[in-house]
Amino acid sequence: MITTRRTLLKAGALGIGLAATPGLSPAARPRRTRVLLATNEPWGTYHAQPLLAEAKRRGWELIQVVPDLTQLKPGDPVRVATLNDVPQADLLVMNGAEAWPADVAKALKRLPMAASSLAYLKPVEAPRAKEFRSRLELVTAASPAESEVFGAYLGWRRRVRMVGSAQTDTLPKYAPRKDRVLVLTSVTHPDQTGNAAPGTQLLLDAAAKLEAAGKHIVVGLHPREDRTLWDRYELSSLGSVPESATVECAVGIPGTVFPIVAAVGVPLVGCVDPKLQVPDYILSVCSSTIDSPEAAVGAIENAKPASRGAVFNAVGPIGGSARRLYSAWHATIQSTKCNLTGATPILTR
Repeated sequence: MITTRRTLLKAGALGIGLAATPGLSPAARPRRTRVLLATNEPWGTYHAQPLLAEAKRRGWELIQVVPDLTQLKPGDPVRVATLNDVPQADLLVMNGAEAWPADVAKALKRLPMAASSLAYLKPVEAPRAKEFRSRLELVTAASPAESEVFGAYLGWRRRVRMVGSAQTDTLPKYAPRKDRVLVLTSVTHPDQTGNAAPGTQLLLDAAAKLEAAGKHIVVGLHPREDRTLWDRYELSSLGSVPESATVECAVGIPGTVFPIVAAVGVPLVGCVDPKLQVPDYILSVCSSTIDSPEAAVGAIENAKPASRGAVFNAVGPIGGSARRLYSAWHATIQSTKCNLTGATPILTR
């Protein structure tokens, strides 16, 4: 028997009709495509939040795998599961190769795997990347520079697909207010969810210098930052990226959000502690960097937006990024469907 494309299309249409037919048992209906996500910050669901809208648009489920439920905030929109209750899925996506993602990969041995960079990493191969590297069907990153760094981090010698960053899909219109400065924090103290970045005292002192010079300070808090350190200032209720559209300049500890803010058009000044290690492409979107609070006022007054080339190199194509990422995941899922056990998580303790 010869199966034609028309036959397949008819069969697909029939399947859709059956799924929508009243009275058909829910168990008999095909389930939605489901993707599991594991990150270096085990409870860091903020990396998944920008991907939820596209999941909803496609009718997919995106579920982050977490060690337990102890570190989750009430009302968090990201669905989670532990290894004890992880559901059937079509793809496991790794956001890193530290202890937790590597443990998840080891536990879910039969799931097809991809790796997608959703936060900045260092261009040094992670010790546990070799444990699952051979299982990767796809590797994605936002930009040319991030692709290079992520490939080095994974020890990946093949193509890294550039898809852009989902956070740039809905960039706010830049409308700065005079003398308004955004402070971009990092994390002062490490915790179970992830590490800290040095430089908080430098940034606190720089903010004080700027306030004394007549600048209005609004703080964009990292999701894991200790907010009590910054409660003398206005704390943004919008979030760092939307808030950046309201300021003349931003100053902070260079991190994942820097290229996104640069894409809005905001001039950036980086507070660089000698112990801080970030990829060069993040520093490249800074107008300048400072290592003393006394330099803050002059750096802010002379700051200029990053060039278009620097922004593209750091953040990749702007617009449609979430769709490109999900399309790449979809193609990977389709290409592995021939493995009938591939969509069944197999736990190994």
